Amino acid sequence: MMVLFELDDVTFSHNPTLPPVMDGFSLSIEEGCRTAVLGANGAGKTTFFYTLLGVNKPQKGCVLYNGNPIDYSKDGLRSLRSEVAVVLQNPDEQIFCSLVEEDVAFGPLNLGMSTEDVEARVAKALADVRLSGLERRPLQQLSGGQRKRVAIAGALAVDPHVMIMDEPTAGLDPQASMEVMELAEKLALRGVTVLISTHDVDLAYRWSEVSDVLCKGSVAHTGDAEGFYSDVAKVHSCGLLVPSVFSINREVSAMRGTDPAPYPKSPCELLAKFGKSKRSGKVVLIPADPEEAADRLDSAMNDMKGACSCIYGSDVRHALEGRDIDFAFDGVNACLSRAVEGKDSVLLYDKIYDPLIRGQIERLRTFGFDTEAVL
Repeated sequence: MMVLFELDDVTFSHNPTLPPVMDGFSLSIEEGCRTAVLGANGAGKTTFFYTLLGVNKPQKGCVLYNGNPIDYSKDGLRSLRSEVAVVLQNPDEQIFCSLVEEDVAFGPLNLGMSTEDVEARVAKALADVRLSGLERRPLQQLSGGQRKRVAIAGALAVDPHVMIMDEPTAGLDPQASMEVMELAEKLALRGVTVLISTHDVDLAYRWSEVSDVLCKGSVAHTGDAEGFYSDVAKVHSCGLLVPSVFSINREVSAMRGTDPAPYPKSPCELLAKFGKSKRSGKVVLIPADPEEAADRLDSAMNDMKGACSCIYGSDVRHALEGRDIDFAFDGVNACLSRAVEGKDSVLLYDKIYDPLIRGQIERLRTFGFDTEAVL
């Protein structure tokens, strides 16, 4: 994979009289990788993100983007930020306007886009975060979760090559958090390089391909998560905890005297490794557009009497709002767990997630489980 960002021996301090908040910082971000940036409060996560955006200019070392040093001139930063967008932990810190559509249009307008292009991008971004119809709504009338989605829409509206999400689920309820992570998955499937920072080690372990761990302004680990979480003392020294799935896998493997590898990342993979049924349940896959979701679900449930209904993706979920669905959230894990238990299910999902879902079915084979999945 191509290296998108490269930081080489970067040192940065907000005040030369204080210790640096980044000290000898070297790290690479690969294009197309789902990357989680972990660390306790004060580890340097937000400072690192601002350095990628060119907000922080290092006193020492170099930051490269696409193989070239960041240009800190006005035009250079404008060019960088047309490709790299950020969603801050507190959405109110990046909301500047009074109306939803005005705020989402702020970034594209600052990049000098035409009125027609801005309107098209605003409409698409609001549709992606399910805020269509609220274009003229005053921002102070929105809930915290809705303002978070406005901030995400504003970042999407610049059509970024890189999306940085700083604590994307902070302050959100569990269902809203899951929808934000579904959106992160959607962006990755569109080819956007997505970076998130989070304190939620379970979320990061399940979602990411690469884990970068920061500790006191330095890089404590970069690469596969298993190499980091296997060293419990190091995990604790970085102010973190071992993810629950990783910990259960390690303990059960030790009890059985078996190799902890391969490492499950989700509950259904853990179940496939240690508790599969003699019979594989059947999973009916239904990639659907919102307008056809209800009819396709009804047809499949009529054919699969007694099956469980599961959903993945906000478009079909909200098309079926008010319907009695067994698992309206976390549907992929739910239906695959039932398959491991020998039970049948129907999984309805937004079409864009098809590669993700087929990839997760393929991963189950790593743990010795082959489910019957049919369209």
